[in-house]
Amino acid sequence: PADGARNLNLDSIPMGLPMSDPTAWATAMNNLGMAPMGMTGQPLLPDFDPALGMMTGIPPINPMMPGLGIVPPPIPPDMPAVKEIIHCKSCTLFPPNPHLPPPATRERPPGCKTVFVGGLPENGTEQIIMEVFEQCGEVIAIRKSKKNFCHIRFAEEFMVDKALYLSGYRIRLGSSTDKKDTGRLHVDFAQARDDLYEWECKQRMLAREERHRRRLEEERFRPPSPPPVVHYSDHECSIIADKLKDDTKFLEAIQTLLTWIERGEVNRRTANNFYSMIQSANSHIRRLVNEKAAHEKEMEEAKEKFKLALSGILVQFEQIVAVYHSASKQKAWDHFTKAQRKNISVWCKQAEEIRNIHNDELMGIRREEEMEMSDEEIEDPPEMKETEESALVSQVEALKEENDSLRWQLDAYRNEVELLKQEQGKASRDEDTTKEQQMKLLQQALQGMQKHLLKLQEEYKKREAELEKVKEDKLKVESLLENLKEQESSTSRVCACSQEKECPAEKTLSNGLVKSEREVLLVGIISTFLHVHPFGASIEYICSYLQRLDSKICTAEVEVLMTRLQNTFRQELSGVGASLEKRWKFCGFDGLKMT
Repeated sequence: PADGARNLNLDSIPMGLPMSDPTAWATAMNNLGMAPMGMTGQPLLPDFDPALGMMTGIPPINPMMPGLGIVPPPIPPDMPAVKEIIHCKSCTLFPPNPHLPPPATRERPPGCKTVFVGGLPENGTEQIIMEVFEQCGEVIAIRKSKKNFCHIRFAEEFMVDKALYLSGYRIRLGSSTDKKDTGRLHVDFAQARDDLYEWECKQRMLAREERHRRRLEEERFRPPSPPPVVHYSDHECSIIADKLKDDTKFLEAIQTLLTWIERGEVNRRTANNFYSMIQSANSHIRRLVNEKAAHEKEMEEAKEKFKLALSGILVQFEQIVAVYHSASKQKAWDHFTKAQRKNISVWCKQAEEIRNIHNDELMGIRREEEMEMSDEEIEDPPEMKETEESALVSQVEALKEENDSLRWQLDAYRNEVELLKQEQGKASRDEDTTKEQQMKLLQQALQGMQKHLLKLQEEYKKREAELEKVKEDKLKVESLLENLKEQESSTSRVCACSQEKECPAEKTLSNGLVKSEREVLLVGIISTFLHVHPFGASIEYICSYLQRLDSKICTAEVEVLMTRLQNTFRQELSGVGASLEKRWKFCGFDGLKMT
């Protein structure tokens, strides 16, 4: 916007269109807020104010409009804008009726450089459009439509305001009166993506510059970080102890000591070192008190000097005022002119005011001294002081030291008493709060135990019902087992005779390997399980499967049974080193062939 405002002032490009009345073009440019310039570049109106961008007597432009912020204000009805005929090479522009309202325009888009031009003649060409609008500024592109309108894009935003001035003009090509050679121009703001993109790029650039400027300001005003404090060690402790004894390095050393103590570097091993450093810091108190006394003495001397200088200045002011008063007497007053008398009276008043101010300041200083003197005790005469000072110097110093030590001890005792009081108050409060908390916890525990007991009772009832069901199931299973045993005994008797005749050796072998019906069932289940696992399974995996069926089965029993039946189960080792694992495989089909 600032660039646009600068371009709209004296540096703007004049529109050198031929016209019938040179003052008309000046009036038009004044309505746009630009300096009226003629064909030769000379100013047409001497009363144009470049600071305001308008002639004197014209209302100021509104800087709050969107876009450039330099848009001509609405012209009051009592001051109609005077527009004249504009002659071009190929056409003529006739102004609209001045009594008609100004043509309506849409809201100006941000960064607008493109205008919509409607009402063009049907026979109008791009060359004629360029001839009319190139006087407003550099034209970048013209997009003409077949329906008597076009879009014109300018190089700068302020050129759009010049083009809007032509809105409402009637255009005629040459001297023809045909409808196809005439039209009424309507110029309005156009919303173009290129304008918006350039405006957004410019805004982003300005935002980046603003962020960079703020960052530089923050870095410039940022206080420097304090130097890091070294960690505690015996070597650093000795260095700090030496610095504490030096008056010039005392401030740096005392900050390091404070940081170490706050960090928690004090322990049983380093307590003596810290105590010696604290003692060295304590030795500087007397030095600081003496420095304060010296500075107070210097301040008193400076006050005395200031008071003497102020009294001397007041004396000189009194003499100057006396000179003015003597000059105002009739002997000398009659010889001065009227202007000289006026100057003398003014100077006399000024000198009296300054003298009174300094006099009040001196009186205030004296009043303060008198109040200080009234607060202090009446001192002895100076002669008695000189005789007694020589005898009491040593006693005074000793008393000061004792007084300082007693004061420090008293402060320490006070701090300890306050700490004890605070601890006792905290302990009593903590006891009350702990008792209340214990009561609440006990109540919560009792409630939880009651709920737990109720849950246990419900579970106990459920378990009893389950046990009864299990007993009933057990009785049914036992009855079924007895029936099965009877059937097996009958079948075994029938098969025994045939087996004794065919292979008596096998009978003795089988009777020795499998001892009970339970083992037979286990062998069948294990064989089925291992048949599904052709790569074998560990004894733990097999037992975990069997324990789902019967929890009483143990690993040793299964392993002994499988080792007895070598023709049915075979144990193999897989893996190397720490990953060595024993796996059992089913080999009943091979064992049947071998037997």
